Amino acid sequence: MDTVWVLGDQLDRGVGPLATARPGRTRVLIVESAAKLRSKTWHRQRLHLVLTAMRRFAAELRTEGFEVDHRRSASLADGLAAHAAEHRPGRVVAMAPASASGRSLLRRLGVEQSPNAQFLCSEAEFSTWADARRGKRLVMEDFYRWRRRTLGYLMDGTDPCGGRWNFDQDNRKPPPRAAVVWPAPLRSELDELDAEVLADLAELEAGGVRLGGAIPDGTWATSRAEALRRLDHAVSRVLPRFGPHEDAMLSDSWHLAHTLLSPYLNLGLLRPGEVCDAAEAAYRSGRVPIASAEGFIRQIIGWREYVWGVYWREIDRGYRAVNALGAHRPLPPAFTVEPAPGGTGATGPAADPQATTGFGTEMRCLGHVRRDIYRYGWTHHIQRLMILGNLALLAGVQPQALSEWMWANFVDGAEWVMLPNVLGMATYADGGLMATKPYAAGGAYIDRLSDYCQGCRYDRRRRVGPDACPFTVLYWAFLARHAERFAGNARLVRQVRAAEQLADLDEVCRGADGLLERLDRGAL
Repeated sequence: MDTVWVLGDQLDRGVGPLATARPGRTRVLIVESAAKLRSKTWHRQRLHLVLTAMRRFAAELRTEGFEVDHRRSASLADGLAAHAAEHRPGRVVAMAPASASGRSLLRRLGVEQSPNAQFLCSEAEFSTWADARRGKRLVMEDFYRWRRRTLGYLMDGTDPCGGRWNFDQDNRKPPPRAAVVWPAPLRSELDELDAEVLADLAELEAGGVRLGGAIPDGTWATSRAEALRRLDHAVSRVLPRFGPHEDAMLSDSWHLAHTLLSPYLNLGLLRPGEVCDAAEAAYRSGRVPIASAEGFIRQIIGWREYVWGVYWREIDRGYRAVNALGAHRPLPPAFTVEPAPGGTGATGPAADPQATTGFGTEMRCLGHVRRDIYRYGWTHHIQRLMILGNLALLAGVQPQALSEWMWANFVDGAEWVMLPNVLGMATYADGGLMATKPYAAGGAYIDRLSDYCQGCRYDRRRRVGPDACPFTVLYWAFLARHAERFAGNARLVRQVRAAEQLADLDEVCRGADGLLERLDRGAL
């Protein structure tokens, strides 16, 4: 009997070798690797999500009649070796892993690999598109329009619905002035399997494995059925309000009108096609406005698939090591998700959405983002890019350290996700492969898109003195430090010239040095 090996982010019965497998003819192998669990300081909600979803999937396959060999082994290689010794399969096949190291491992182990089928644009299709550009920049907008035409989403014949390819200008509004009750995320009751996984995680911690973050509260679905329930909720309740404020950041809501579906797409509990189909159907029926539908579908067939393609195009060209700006600062204490000793990390529906007490920083924006990561292992794209990524960029934090930290602490993390997003977008470490300029910003940007600056001890308008906003100070110092590199960048030259003309630039740079020293000590 042949074996289909299903990895922890391939929990989909309908794709890869498992799609054509039949009970009685195929055995399924699922391996939980102790080496993987011990490889990072993981957010416990991330580990809980992955392990619980794997175990539920194994149970579902058994219910369908499959013989499932679900092993807890020292490593993936050990799990396969033990399986082979016990069952002697005719052959072992797997869908190609989502990481380059995973594919290399399976090749070394002699596992047959079929193409990864969890994306709408294959690696070969992306390469064909990229090669046809003949050295031009791989612009996401161009890729996105090509995919819209190819797949037919939000198209009226050969024209985009609504007469425009994107509605970014409609979807970048600041936070609403009036109080808003955003659609509350669905939750699932934790059951015996959840308790079993949490007990296993506690045992890991007792054995010296470091975990971070709050205990799960049922926010994240761990089965396809629950993921589908969240998809229906997202399309019917959340997506109609998604577009206008999708870039906004609010201290009293960690989710706003974001769908929270990315973990399920990245684990295989949902498929990108069915998610986009649901959004398109809601738009066609008049339940979701075009700006919201377009902004959401752009995130999936545009950005998500573009990042996947860039990862596979660049990973064997040294992409993991890129560091164009020479950023070598170790990851500072600001990038911890744990409350300070004596602080509060209260979670769940009753937790105070405003509270950041105990998260070890007087920067209100950073405190709120750290609080939300602690509680849920998730923040939305602007918080990742313009709070966490921006701080790392301005401070010169080593980009690989930030990528590893995000990979471990976000429930939707994976190497293919984090490398392009962190090295390409957040820190400009790839030197402009993905972005035409660094996404550097001072406190004014954060104030425009959030309510974080209200009541903050720092003043986003000041660039010198003890009350000066760290983002504002570090922004001007960053421009001064990299003036020669970016003086010829059409999108940044005006800001570079403005920095050079500041009468107090020397004082700003001295203040930045002091801030960086405090950042290293965890004293901001």
